[in-house]
Amino acid sequence: MKIYLDLVFILNFSYDLLLMMTVDITLKRHKKFIRLIFSALVGAISLIILFLPLPQIILFLFKILTSVIMLLIAFGYKNIKYFITNTIYLYMCSVILGGFLYFLSIEFSYKQDGLIFYFDGFSINYLVLLLIAPVILFIYVREHKKFKSTYNYNYQIKIIFKNNKELICNGFLDTGNKLKDPITKKYVILISKKKLIPYINIRSPIYVPYKAVGYQGLISCFSIKYIKINNHIYKNYLVGEIPEKINLNGSDCLLNYKLMEDLCLEN
Repeated sequence: MKIYLDLVFILNFSYDLLLMMTVDITLKRHKKFIRLIFSALVGAISLIILFLPLPQIILFLFKILTSVIMLLIAFGYKNIKYFITNTIYLYMCSVILGGFLYFLSIEFSYKQDGLIFYFDGFSINYLVLLLIAPVILFIYVREHKKFKSTYNYNYQIKIIFKNNKELICNGFLDTGNKLKDPITKKYVILISKKKLIPYINIRSPIYVPYKAVGYQGLISCFSIKYIKINNHIYKNYLVGEIPEKINLNGSDCLLNYKLMEDLCLEN
C-alpha cells in the first residue's frame, strides 16, 4: 500500500486547523490566526512518529502530549479550568468531525447485502471530505451558539404560594413577557392553568389586562409569598394562568422580563 506523506500532511494540517478554529470561535478565545496555524503545523508534523515501530501505549501517550502542546501554542495557559475547557472542546469537536467523516466514508464505500457489508471499490475523494469538514464544524458552532443562547434563559424556580404549597418548575426568561398589574405594581409570571390548579385553593384572582397583536383581554393572576431562583428570593411577583400548556425547550413557566434585571443585580 502506498502512503503519500505530502497528502497525509496536508489533510491532517487542514483538519487540525479547522479544529483549532472551531474551538477558538466556539469559546470566543479571539486568538491570532498565526497561533492556530503554528498549532496545526505541530499536529501535522507529529504524524511522523506514527510511522515508527512503537508500542500502542507510547503512540497514545504521544498523541495526548501533542494535543496538549497544540492547545498551549494556540490558546496559551491562564489557569487549569481554562486549559481543561479548551481540551474538552478540542476532543469533542474531534469526535464530532471524525464521527461524521467516518460515517460518510462507510456509507459511500460499503454496500450491504443482508447482514453482510462489503467494499465496492468506491470511496469519497479526500478533497470532498476536506470540503465537507468545514460544513460539519460550521453546523456544530451554529447549533452550539443556538443551544447556549437558548438555555442561558432557562432557570429552575420554586414558587411558594399563600397556602405554603411549593411548586418547582423550569422557567424560561421571556423578554416579551412584560405583564404588570397596574394596581399592585407587581410583575406576572405565566404558568398553564392545569399546572396551577393543585396549588391554588381559593379562587380569588387578580385580573391583569394584557395586549397582544390583534387582541387584548384579562389574565387571572394570584398572589404568592415569593419565588426563589438561584437561592435568591423575589416577592414583587404574581402568578398568572394561561389556558394552553407551555412547552418551550423543556420549560413550563414563562418568567417576566423584570427578572432579567433582578438576576443581573444579584450577580
